[in-house]
Amino acid sequence: MVQSRVERALERVLPAADHTPQRLHQAMRYAVLGGGKRVRPMLAFAAGELVAAPPERLDAVACALELIHAYSLVHDDLPCMDDDVLRRGRPTAHVEFDEATALLVGDGLQSLAFETLAAGRLADDPAHQVEMVHALALASGSRGMAGGQAIDLAAVGASLTLPELEFMHILKTGALIRASVALGARCGSPLGRAEAERLDRYAKCIGLAFQVVDDVLDAEAPTATLGKTAGKDAAQGKPTYVSLLGVPRAKALAQELRGDAHAALEGFGARGARLADLADFIVTRAF
Repeated sequence: MVQSRVERALERVLPAADHTPQRLHQAMRYAVLGGGKRVRPMLAFAAGELVAAPPERLDAVACALELIHAYSLVHDDLPCMDDDVLRRGRPTAHVEFDEATALLVGDGLQSLAFETLAAGRLADDPAHQVEMVHALALASGSRGMAGGQAIDLAAVGASLTLPELEFMHILKTGALIRASVALGARCGSPLGRAEAERLDRYAKCIGLAFQVVDDVLDAEAPTATLGKTAGKDAAQGKPTYVSLLGVPRAKALAQELRGDAHAALEGFGARGARLADLADFIVTRAF
């Protein structure tokens, strides 16, 4: 099972809790281990299956992706951002430890992600591995996840059009999901240009679908199910797919994106089965 394999790999990659500075390393492990769906690692492994990638290469890629994701959650939860006290069913890092430690946790996890991605041989061509590091940096920075978060914060209380909302989430949520698929696929046999484009189209579709479903969950699911504070988007006046489209249309959009993702996988046959299953999971986990 990918989740348990990734959990073991993260255990190995993260500094030991008794390694100085102990409090920081304890907090890093707290933020990463024992929670989360590990969707991004699962996508990397599924894309790796498509190209017959060695599992040990995918371990490193999966860890790097999850470390970036965990760092983003720690920083998103800070009082200066979304100011949340619950994540994955337990106190957020800044509540369990303190704000300064939580800030350093994010810094440490981000650095560790790139250390992990660069430490071993993940591609037959070293130039391809450099491209992988570049892709993760781009997906994480101001033209990716961090930029999307900046747009999200600036949009509180504002009304966005559907294209504006999609652009925000292509960066905030979609960029790292696209990178998950791309990095996993880089670990094995090279894909042709047309195949790579179809795979990226799949990743774009599920990246948007993931956010649409998250918005529906925030509106409909209880806190106990979410593992984080429910209804927070509406309370903060954030533009979402639900606020723009309503729940029924948002659900229909998620299903449409699911269909587009499946269509993008046509031609891969059985090699794309796990990616297709993940598209189903991402959409149907909510309704």
